[in-house]
Amino acid sequence: MANKEKHVTLDDLCRTVQSYFPEAQIDRIKKAYAFADNAHKGQLRSSGDPYIIHPLEVAYTLAEMKMDIASIITALLHDTVEDTDVSSADITKEFGADVAALVDGVTKLSQITFRTTEEKQAENFRKMIIAMAKDIRVILVKLADRLNNMRTLDFLPEEKQRIIAQETLDIYAPIANRLGMGWIKIELEDLCLRHLHRDAYVRLTERISKKKKERDAYIESLCVTFNEKLKEYDMNAQVSGRAKHFYSIYKKIERRSVDFDQINDIIAFRIIVDNITECYKALGVIHALFLPVPGRFKDYIAMPKANNYQSLHTTVIGPEGERVEIQIRTQEMHQVAERGIAAHWQYKEGKFESKSRENTEWVTRLLEWQKDLSDPNEFLETVKIDLFAEDVFIFTPTGEVKQLPFGSTPLDFAFAVHTDVGNKCVGAKVNGKQVPLKHRLKSGDTVEIITSPNQQPSKDWLKIVKSSRAKAKIRAFIKTQERDRAMEIGTELVDKELKKYELSPSKIEKSGQLIKVAQDLSLRTVEELRVSVGYGRVSLSDIISRLLTKEEIDKRLVALHQPETPKPEVGFLKKMFKHATKPRESKTAIKVANLNDVLIRFAKCCNPLPGDSIVGFITRGRGVTIHSGNCPKAIDTDQERKIDVQWNIHPNSQFRHQVRIRILSTDEPGLLAMLSQTISHSNINITSANVRVTKDKKAVAIFEVEVTDLSQLHKVMSALEAKKGVISVERTRN
Repeated sequence: MANKEKHVTLDDLCRTVQSYFPEAQIDRIKKAYAFADNAHKGQLRSSGDPYIIHPLEVAYTLAEMKMDIASIITALLHDTVEDTDVSSADITKEFGADVAALVDGVTKLSQITFRTTEEKQAENFRKMIIAMAKDIRVILVKLADRLNNMRTLDFLPEEKQRIIAQETLDIYAPIANRLGMGWIKIELEDLCLRHLHRDAYVRLTERISKKKKERDAYIESLCVTFNEKLKEYDMNAQVSGRAKHFYSIYKKIERRSVDFDQINDIIAFRIIVDNITECYKALGVIHALFLPVPGRFKDYIAMPKANNYQSLHTTVIGPEGERVEIQIRTQEMHQVAERGIAAHWQYKEGKFESKSRENTEWVTRLLEWQKDLSDPNEFLETVKIDLFAEDVFIFTPTGEVKQLPFGSTPLDFAFAVHTDVGNKCVGAKVNGKQVPLKHRLKSGDTVEIITSPNQQPSKDWLKIVKSSRAKAKIRAFIKTQERDRAMEIGTELVDKELKKYELSPSKIEKSGQLIKVAQDLSLRTVEELRVSVGYGRVSLSDIISRLLTKEEIDKRLVALHQPETPKPEVGFLKKMFKHATKPRESKTAIKVANLNDVLIRFAKCCNPLPGDSIVGFITRGRGVTIHSGNCPKAIDTDQERKIDVQWNIHPNSQFRHQVRIRILSTDEPGLLAMLSQTISHSNINITSANVRVTKDKKAVAIFEVEVTDLSQLHKVMSALEAKKGVISVERTRN
């Protein structure tokens, strides 16, 4: 399933489909090709090729995945509705409702962009998940489409290449992984590395190609050794070896802060045997042959990954002291590992087998949670946790297995057992020993939860838990508490205000006047009205002005010798801003929705820059605090206190923001001077610099600089990354 050097043809596509589905209606595929070719007539790709080449190659990728005929036809037609005069009705008429629905789903996914604000991203994630839940084939066609686009990305402008590559790395590669489609994930990640970190990619390819001859000889020799040893035990095994893909090597270099030459585990072997018993038998043979590395054995056969992946993983010390990773699996497991969810497609019936439905349970789960998570940031975080999480397997005292994200704690386990167990959790025993709630669990741990009827979740728990389920349940509990408090405050404030104007709260409510006020303010119930007053979203003057005329208000105020009702927000908002001073908005460069005299402060935890997505939170006595949209502290803050904010930067503004940059490089003479010069040449002021050398002779430089916006920061980071010896450049938070 590697990238093709020459374009595929319609005959290639038909032959491939017939190889796994001899009864396929090839005439329907040819009809779809002719239809698409006619629709795209005269259109060219950025490469100069006829546009029809793209849908044909997308269809061929799906044929390699052995997908059903409706998916193949959808791939051929997937751009017709969006890019030509063809309508959905035309597709239905010519190819049926099933294909039309799939084309419509792919078209909608193609219109989704993930390059806007956090709120927009979350909404787009919702659309994607809903489309996937309706028919998982939609995302499979989209993945094949994105793969072909990434393969031909060189023909686009460099900035667009980076945008598409980043979106692919953030969204589509993790989705491919979650659906068990390892080969697509690997190729997408390598292509993303090439376009996002071109210098690092070139360095890697050069170094790997230099050692190709000796590596190939090493792999061939070890394959012979493995095969001979396995035959001694009457095992019929297929053994193959390869260098790991570039992106995984790149991440290892970054994670360990080492140079390429210090990475000694870049070779991986795969052993495919006839049955599960032989998997474990082969493992014993390998461990008898070479010394296993402690802590590097994982049994994904007994406990499969969330994407249904099964294999035994081990690392051994091979010849010449090389660390060698080995995967052992059956042929069926190999099919699932390579093709993921597509491995279970039933071609004639056009339905998934029950086994592959397990692969989409996470989509259904997210679909359920998105109904409860109204806040976009919370939902976005939930999706990302589910997409990126590696898993650990934890046992209950009775032997039941719970699958949790890597880094989970006893609190995550408690919520996985039951919401009530999580809410009442006061402690835990791991393998019989008492541990704190923030203790990190490891695969194989047995956990016993200790509960108390007097316990309830707190905001601090959000800093401890890792799983999206636990976070959602804790936030739901806190939100209910906050709402109850807002209801109490709002009720008190509304009743007092009504009495001030000699209005009876009970009579006003019974007469239906209050519900009319609520509906005028786009609220459904009187309860929502009171809660909104408690949170400061609705002012008391908004309510009174809808119950009394201006003349009646003035008359009653005069009678009571009271000043006119103040118009600013009340409730929480008024209390929060009690000690706030009036800001100078031109200097803060921030606009706050509907408020002009609010103190603005930037959160030190994330230090947002113009260009970052931002969110504001009302803070007691300190006005509005501005966080970046993806700041963990912002996500954990009470979302009911959130207020709309946006950048208000003048094009010629000289307002500068302090940012910290971390640079990892090889330790060379004149390093600090070279880095400082690069930054200065970008017209950026350096306020402090610090360099330290690690034990493995790497230099870690921390620069604090002043920049005008995110664009300027990205430019200087790119300039630094291009310098010889620089391994990585990243923006760090305070």
